[in-house]
Amino acid sequence: MNKLLLLSLMALGYQSASATSLLETFGSGANAFTMDFVTIGNPGNVADTTGNPYPVGAVGYIYNIGKYEVSRDQVDKANSEGNLGIRLADMTNYGGNGLLKPATGITWYEAAKFVNWLNTSSGSTVAYKFDGSGSFQLWSSTDTGYNANNLFRNSLAKYWLPSIDEWHKGAYGNPNGNWSNFPNGSDSAPTPVASGTDPNTAVYAQSYDAGPADINNAGGLSAYGTMGQGGNVMEWIETANDGSNDSADELPRKLRSGAWPYDDFLLNASSSYHYGASSMYDFVGFRVASVPEPSALSLLAVGLSGLAMMRRRRS
Repeated sequence: MNKLLLLSLMALGYQSASATSLLETFGSGANAFTMDFVTIGNPGNVADTTGNPYPVGAVGYIYNIGKYEVSRDQVDKANSEGNLGIRLADMTNYGGNGLLKPATGITWYEAAKFVNWLNTSSGSTVAYKFDGSGSFQLWSSTDTGYNANNLFRNSLAKYWLPSIDEWHKGAYGNPNGNWSNFPNGSDSAPTPVASGTDPNTAVYAQSYDAGPADINNAGGLSAYGTMGQGGNVMEWIETANDGSNDSADELPRKLRSGAWPYDDFLLNASSSYHYGASSMYDFVGFRVASVPEPSALSLLAVGLSGLAMMRRRRS
């Protein structure tokens, strides 16, 4: 294959589900931890017209999304390092409080504060605005990083909670531009399991007492290489349920994915749920999205430039 074409395909997001994870480190000393991200390419993809909401999943840029859900250990260490005061559900009777269990029982606001700490501890701008008393606020036109299309998220932040489009694309999208009904690259439901990493499996339809699986043992991968976007725990989405992101009030936020005790109806691309932003449940967690590394953006530029050169030579 022509090297320029190969670069272009890579830059445009034609990576496989086995693509190498991007490992980032946060905290220090005993509070240091890592997070795995995968790059979601194929920018400017066509939306899914059968998903929920309708349409959904069109993203005009390359971004990263957590390969795994955020773990209890990661939140505990951020709490210790940043004095965040985030509370986690006591899962003693539901699979235990192991370090690699997903961080559940936190509110949307607490998830947002965790993400803000990821930013500040890395020298970046916070994603979400809270006043001195800890109340959530919208970004205004006088704030640096203001984005009129999304008053929740500061455009200069490196880390954030995934929007409904970003989350949906990572779960149900495919680097070739196709969509699937389930987050296994297929229109057929994955096989329910209590844990494991076999392809075409997901953690759902288990007893409530069993609890969720460890974040790195939560079923097979999506077409883009994420784990647990089907089953294990439901996940907070940045987007308000009405899609507007224009109110600081405690309006419902979208939730996606299934959870270990529920059937496959929540795994389907057309399924959606919501809770108030201050709600906390032991079957709700979250994952993080981020700006891709500069090398990924550079690769895109090189690839597109190569395509342009090829077109000129053929003309």
